[in-house]
Amino acid sequence: MFELKFPDGAIRQYENGINPLAIAEGISKSLAKRVVAAKIDGQLWDLTREIEPKDAPQEFELVNRDSVDGLEIIRHDTAHVMAQAIQELFPDTQITIGPNIEDGFFYDFARDAKFSTDDFEKIEKRMKEIVDRDLPIVREVWERDFAINHFNEIGEKYKASIIEEIIPEGETLTVYKQGDDWKDLCRGPHLPSTGRLGKAFKLMKLAGAYWRGDAKNAQLQRIYGTAWADEKQLNEYLVRLEEAEKRDHRKIGKQLGLFHMQEEAKGMVFWHPKGWTMYRALENYIRRKIEEAGYVEVKTPQLVDRSLWEKSGHWEMFGHAMFTCETVEEETLAVKPMNCPCHIQIFNQGQRSYRELPLRMAEMGSCHRFEPSGSLHGIMRVRNFTQDDGHIFCREDQIFDETKSFCELLTQVYKDLDVELHSVKLALRPDVRMGSDETWDYTEKTLKEAAEAAGAKVELLPGEGAFYGPKLEFHLKDAIGRTWQCGTLQLDPLLPERLGAEYTGDDGQKHRPVMLHRAILGTFERFLGIMIENYAGNFPLWLAPVQVVVANITTDSEEYAKEVCHQLRCAGIRAEVDTRNEKINFKIREHSLAKTPVIAVVGSREAEEKKVTLRRLGSQAQEGMNLDEAIATLSLESLPPDMKP
Repeated sequence: MFELKFPDGAIRQYENGINPLAIAEGISKSLAKRVVAAKIDGQLWDLTREIEPKDAPQEFELVNRDSVDGLEIIRHDTAHVMAQAIQELFPDTQITIGPNIEDGFFYDFARDAKFSTDDFEKIEKRMKEIVDRDLPIVREVWERDFAINHFNEIGEKYKASIIEEIIPEGETLTVYKQGDDWKDLCRGPHLPSTGRLGKAFKLMKLAGAYWRGDAKNAQLQRIYGTAWADEKQLNEYLVRLEEAEKRDHRKIGKQLGLFHMQEEAKGMVFWHPKGWTMYRALENYIRRKIEEAGYVEVKTPQLVDRSLWEKSGHWEMFGHAMFTCETVEEETLAVKPMNCPCHIQIFNQGQRSYRELPLRMAEMGSCHRFEPSGSLHGIMRVRNFTQDDGHIFCREDQIFDETKSFCELLTQVYKDLDVELHSVKLALRPDVRMGSDETWDYTEKTLKEAAEAAGAKVELLPGEGAFYGPKLEFHLKDAIGRTWQCGTLQLDPLLPERLGAEYTGDDGQKHRPVMLHRAILGTFERFLGIMIENYAGNFPLWLAPVQVVVANITTDSEEYAKEVCHQLRCAGIRAEVDTRNEKINFKIREHSLAKTPVIAVVGSREAEEKKVTLRRLGSQAQEGMNLDEAIATLSLESLPPDMKP
């Protein structure tokens, strides 16, 4: 007999040899149908695998199919079913690696003939047949050398290569069999049979890939798919994809003439006048907010000698992602990938006193990092970006107040910008770390309590902190339910030590400041990409690149239209005039497609009475008003959120 401790705290005894599926069936037949695995002391466990008895009670939890872990297992199983279906349909295919990704999975295949998306329907049909067969999925433990020989004998050279590379000699590995003939090297866990998988899956796209991600190796074919707990979740996901495609910032950016990107500058943004207007509107907003919060803004060099990056530790840890150049004087310079070492150089100028702390230093810092070509994604993931970066130099006893103030500032900014703060997560100490347990206890507790004091519900992420300190992550949710990490606050006692930052305390002795790395937007590029997709191009008046277009109806109102545009501009409104010899309905339709928030229509009557007729985007209603009244109304509406009365 042995004991298991359930999530509700109950401890139950079981006979040796029992498995999680039998435990679930003993609780409820309906429960047994919903579960896909178990967790035993935090480790995922096959439903049909016997539980290994231990003296002390083991933490035991059943994993439902619609939980995060459950979806991971469903997607993993679906990948295996896809691979089996492909090998049944195309026997000359070798399978390589097939991990889960966000919302789905992929598998890389080696095959001389090319797959086509036209094959997807046939593959999906065979996948559903395999589900209907309800093939048993069996976990087996194999000796390393036996496994290498077996996969070589059946022509799966890639599988044999993986085993040779990652499994030490003399070790064992696990293989999962589906039915009598198909098998794959896998850590698991998996469902007891293919019939429990369901059919809420769909193949999504085809792409090229290289073995082990190295362009020098053989080219493979990658098939992406998605899988969900049930048809309802799958359909909801497909609807989200459709909506995401409509809102794609790359598509809208091109349609509205905001920016473009090209091969000659991979991962770099060419901002067009309209896009740069939006960029500056956002930058001006966040600059005002941080100035109000007591930050001093600085500007630091783009190119810094290698020696500083070596001293800071970035050269060793981050050198592979840095752009460098050699000078004629044989200097090695690096384009900065982050701003923090440069901010410490400013802090280190002159003698610092405890009376100067906290010192909140900010920079709209342009940084460069080498991101692999395959990971670039519009303006969401780029090689050149600008952060609303900041570093707070403070005493240890100031960490709580500074963290709380930052959380309150971030919350207000997200509220102003109409984005939802979805979650706040605290990344805790990793296994390999510097500092004492007492220090980690204090810093983790301080960050958590400060965030909670600011009204946040904090989710803990064990083991995901940096080796030098814990980190708060702020995740926002966009209009279609996707989440993005943008804001961050990271506690760092290490960098001030490495770069010699110190201040004189009230005891007359030298002390190290604590450094808080923080950002609210994260990067302007990503945040603007999120906002473009959030609003689908229908920007609020303060952010819209062109706020008002003045369109005349007749030629005799052309001069008045120009005068209206001039007065709007004098009032600080971003206005343009359209006096083309086109019908007014044509102009309205064209500017509506361009997502112009307000069209001010003027004709002979408006010119005579010094009035305008306002039409707002998405509305058929018209507002006639005096020009002075219109200017006052639009001036108020176009104010950024922090400047509205």
